[in-house]
Amino acid sequence: MARYLIVGGQGGVGEAMARRLAASGHDLVLTGRSAEGVEALAAELGAEALVLDVLDDTSIQHLSAVAADPLDGLVYAAGTITLKPFDRLGDADFLNDFRINALGAAKVIQVLLPGLKAAPEGASVLLFSTIAVDQGFAAHASIAMAKGAVVGLVRSLAAEFAPQIRVNAIAPSLLDTPLGKTVAGTPRMAEAVAGLHPIPRLGTSDDIAAMGELLLSGGSWITGQVIGVDGGRSRLRTPRG
Repeated sequence: MARYLIVGGQGGVGEAMARRLAASGHDLVLTGRSAEGVEALAAELGAEALVLDVLDDTSIQHLSAVAADPLDGLVYAAGTITLKPFDRLGDADFLNDFRINALGAAKVIQVLLPGLKAAPEGASVLLFSTIAVDQGFAAHASIAMAKGAVVGLVRSLAAEFAPQIRVNAIAPSLLDTPLGKTVAGTPRMAEAVAGLHPIPRLGTSDDIAAMGELLLSGGSWITGQVIGVDGGRSRLRTPRG
């Protein structure tokens, strides 16, 4: 079985990925910002737990211990959703979104590179973008900029690391997750947003994790791609919207 590291393995998409991969018998290392939650999930799944702050270079360097052994894949599920009108965005908003979504991913990959390169059958890296990069939504300037950087990172690293390490991203629409609920915070708002999708519901963590598992462990001829898992919202128009 393969060995995977999931950054942001507690809650939301990261946890859904962890549960899917554990059910398939893979060895997992899960990280979280606090020991309490990630250690409980790791104990449940028979995984290793690490505390990681992607804004702290010293904390990221501690991942070198993980890279001392071959690592078949990385899921970087740390992320933010900052939605504000453009004239209310400050430097702190732009920098925080960039550092967590893009720069944090780059730094984690740098530290893990020896382990990823040592994977005997090649390794896979999975990052996360958003449909707002290509489609464009009001009040999304900061997060779309940061996730646009993630797309650039995916394409650049996929080219640089081929064929040994595959690098892909998933671009979701709004998800029914703790992070997503900060955007659609009421049932009425969630229903309205769901109706904008050709498949008229919000996405779930498992919708994303299903594609994530394929990209990590099954899609051996897929690299450099940003795949929309979004209920059709980024490509289709229906009478509902």
